[in-house]
Order: sequence, then C-alpha cells, then structure tokens
Amino acid sequence: MIEELHIRDLGVIADATLPLGPGFTAITGETGAGKTMVVSALGLLMGERSDAGAVRTGAAQARVGGIVRTSDPAVAEIVDDIGGDLEDGELVLSRTVNAEGRSRASVGGASAPVGSLGRLAERLFAVHGQSEQLRLRSAAAQRDTLDRFGGDELAATLRDYRTAHRERQQLGAQVAELTEARDERAAEAVRLRSELEEIAAVDPQAGEEQELVQRIDLLSNVEALRAATSSAHEALATDSDDPMSRDASSLVDEAVREVERVAGHDQRLEAVLETLRSASFQLADAARELAAYAADLDQEGPGELAQANDRLAALTGLFRVYGADSAAVVEYAADAARRLTELDGDDERIDELTARLEQLDDEERSLADRLSELRADAASRLSELVTVELRQLALPDAEFVVRVTPLDALGGSGGDEVQLLLSPHPGAQPRPIAKSASGGELSRVMLALEVVVAGVDPVPTFVFDEVDAGVGGAAAIEIGRRLARLARSSQVIVVTHLAQVAAFANNHLQVVKDSSGGFTESSCRRLEGEERLAEMARLLSGLSDSGSALEHAAELLALRD
Repeated sequence: MIEELHIRDLGVIADATLPLGPGFTAITGETGAGKTMVVSALGLLMGERSDAGAVRTGAAQARVGGIVRTSDPAVAEIVDDIGGDLEDGELVLSRTVNAEGRSRASVGGASAPVGSLGRLAERLFAVHGQSEQLRLRSAAAQRDTLDRFGGDELAATLRDYRTAHRERQQLGAQVAELTEARDERAAEAVRLRSELEEIAAVDPQAGEEQELVQRIDLLSNVEALRAATSSAHEALATDSDDPMSRDASSLVDEAVREVERVAGHDQRLEAVLETLRSASFQLADAARELAAYAADLDQEGPGELAQANDRLAALTGLFRVYGADSAAVVEYAADAARRLTELDGDDERIDELTARLEQLDDEERSLADRLSELRADAASRLSELVTVELRQLALPDAEFVVRVTPLDALGGSGGDEVQLLLSPHPGAQPRPIAKSASGGELSRVMLALEVVVAGVDPVPTFVFDEVDAGVGGAAAIEIGRRLARLARSSQVIVVTHLAQVAAFANNHLQVVKDSSGGFTESSCRRLEGEERLAEMARLLSGLSDSGSALEHAAELLALRD
C-alpha cells in the first residue's frame, strides 16, 4: 500500500504531497491541472521509462518519492539484495529525472538500478489505463489473466510445465548439436588419436630436455674432460713409485711431517698442523673422485652422443606442434586424452540423452494436458463471474466468454490459446474484446476482470486511469461501486472525471491548478465536507456552487453510506 506520494517539478506540478492510505482514493481536478502527472509519477516509481520532457519548465530535475507499506517477504528479499532498509514494513522509494533525461532511483535509502523498481512493482502494483487496455488485447496477456485466476494448482502446474519445457528445449538442442556435429567430432577423434600415438611413441618426460642438453654437452667434450681430470689427478697423486715424485699430496704430507716434528715446542703450530692434515685428507678425496670420474668417462660408449642427439631431435619435433617444452606436451596429451574419451562416448551419450528427451516429451505433454484441463475449468468459472460483474456495470445483456483452444505445438506456457471474448447483446456471437468492445465497454471489462481475479490473486495496489472513459450515469455509479468493492481487499487509486465514481471513494484528492503567476502550477489537497461537495458539484455541472448540482452531489455521496 502507498501511504504517501510526493511529487516535485513533474509536468505542471511544482510541489505536491498526496496522502493516499488504504481503501479507495479518487483523484479529480480541472482539465490540464495535472491529474495524469499523478499516474506518471506512480509510473516512475514503478520503473517505467523516464522522459526529460516531463521535467517542469525551468526546473533542473523532477523528483518522485513514495512511502510504501508492505509485508511481502519477496519485496523484503529484493530490498535486502539492493542493500536498502525496510523498517517495520515501511519502504521509501524515490526516482529523479533531470532535464537531460538521465534518471536515478533509490530503494530503502540505497541507490539502485531503475530496473529494481520494476521488480518491486511486479509485487506491489497493477496499473490500468489505455496502455493496459491495449496490452490486454494481446494473446499472452489474456492467457496470463486466466492463469492468475486459475489458483494455486494451475500456478504450480504451470511452473512445473515451464521447467520441463525449458529442460526439454535445452536437451533437444544438445542432442541436435551432437548429432549434427557427429562427422566433425569423429574427424576430431581420429586426429586426437593420431596425435596421442605420436606423443606416446616419443614418451616425453617433464624436464627431460634440460637433462639431454647437459648430457650432449658432456659427451661432446669427453676427451677434453678425460685429459683434464687425468692431469689434475696426476698433479694431486701420481701413481709413480718414484720416492722423489713431487705431487701435491706428497708435498702436503711432507709439510705435515715437518710441522709435527717441531709442533711440541710451540702451541701456535697446532692450528697450522690441523689445517695441513685437513688439506691432506681433502686432496686424497679429490684425487679419488677424479680417478672415479675418469673411470666413468671410460664407460661412455661411442654411440651415446648420437642417441642423445636423436632423442633431443624427437622431443624438439613435438615441441614445434604441441608445446614449448616436455611439460607442455605432457599437459596437451592429458587434455587430448580427456577430450578423446568424451568424443568416443558420443554414440552412448546421444542414446542416453535421446532416452531422457523422450521422457521429458512425455512429461511435458502430460503437464500440458493437465494445464489445459485446469485452464478449461478456470475459463468456465471466470466467464460466469465476469458476466455477472458486467451486468452490474450497466451491461445487462453482455456475455463474457473465455475460450481455450489447443495450439498446433507446445510453447513456453503450454499448448493453449486463450481468448477473451464479448457478446454485447443477445444473439451476437462472442468476438474478441478488441473487436467487439467499445472504449467504455473495454474499461468495464477490465474492471470486472480485476474485481473477479483479485478475489483469487489480490494485488496490493491498483491504479486506474480513465477506467470510466466513455461511460456515465448508472454505469458510472456501478463502476464506483465495484471500485469500492475492490478496495476492500486492495488499495485502489483512481484518476477520474466522474462524480459518480469519486462519490464511492473514502479518500478524495483534488489536483488544483493555479495560473495566476503567468504560468500554470499545480498542487494537491485532500477534500472533506463542503469542499468535497463543491468539487463533486463541479464534476457534475461544471459549477461548484450550483444548487441542483450540490444536491445531486450530496445524493451521490449518500450512496456510499
């Protein structure tokens, strides 16, 4: 429910606050006063497209704010997602539009995309005007109206059907893609299998190429290594039996003996002696290692270098095709193997998906059949109830018919076409409301529909603009009665030019035009007592002080009581 609406610099309205509240609010005013700006303001709060031309001349921006009271958990969830506040069920919405047409929205004190207002509006409001009448002429809107009336079982069946339909479409597309691409995927499998065989023949190991490069460098320089290590070994420890050989180990051993001979005379030589002994051991170790290294070189076969070069060449050939190094080639092979497994399972996968698709076809058809049954039952009930309502709206001979006919193929909402038909007088064949109903009749059809549907699927707030277009007299009175009846379960806001409609409102607001300053400026005020009576008289006769009009106005107001 909208508790209050504040409008600033929108059209001719400079600054107006509309106290709305529960029940039935009628908004009246002179032609050009800006009544339609109230509907435009509500539209902005509902996320409708903004128009820079609606900004009041001379103003930098138009602003609309509203205080909405709601206990809908879905609304609370949307507000929470946005980051706004919903305190004690009170939600503050606002929308600004500047002179360049740029728009900003706020939900619960938090900046929000304008689209979020539309999400909230789906839960909070229903607006009916000429554009909604045009929308109701569409087949989809007519089907949605019947589905709203159909109740919980129809809604649940429709949800299940849409889930099955969506899954069937997705699965069907997947099967079609697999089937159509079968040859292409088979060729891909042949290619991958060939590539994996080529890689397996070489069997690269991660990091192998670095080891090969080092190995080839060693084998290419084996003679130089052998000569150098032999000379180094001989310099450290010659194999000669000559006691006068002067290799490094002999010289160090001689130094050890000389220092040992005199070390007892001076403790300072102990440290030197330890160093010499350590050097002797290290030289002996180095000599043994050099001898072992040289012996290993002698084990290298003459074909080792050629084998290493061939291996590196084989790896390099893989690198040119499958990756920069062995690790990349190994990774490519793993990915290719996984993809090949997937491709090799195509036939089995297609069979599995086709079987599931057949199940979904049966499920979708079964749900569509049940949906058709529920719609047919709802159509019968809706036809009867709306016909009764129309007879109370000064269409005593009208018959409203909801016709459900099968479509050639199942669609996103089932296999039914729904038509709203009207027979305005006895003997006339029911025809689509777009062709058989005048503007005034269409307004009453829409009101009758909302009164009936609201009993099953209530909307928190209804906004009606020109619901009384093309009617008057007794028909207008009955429209007022029905709006008051609708207001028992929902908030109803009506922009009207008929006293017969305004009389049934429990809250009467007047948009007041002031042109005294050289340009039109409008505001809004609540009418009670004599002021309301005068406005009702003006609506009836154009004169607010006409005695007969005042008497008629009083009679109309008495009808509400």
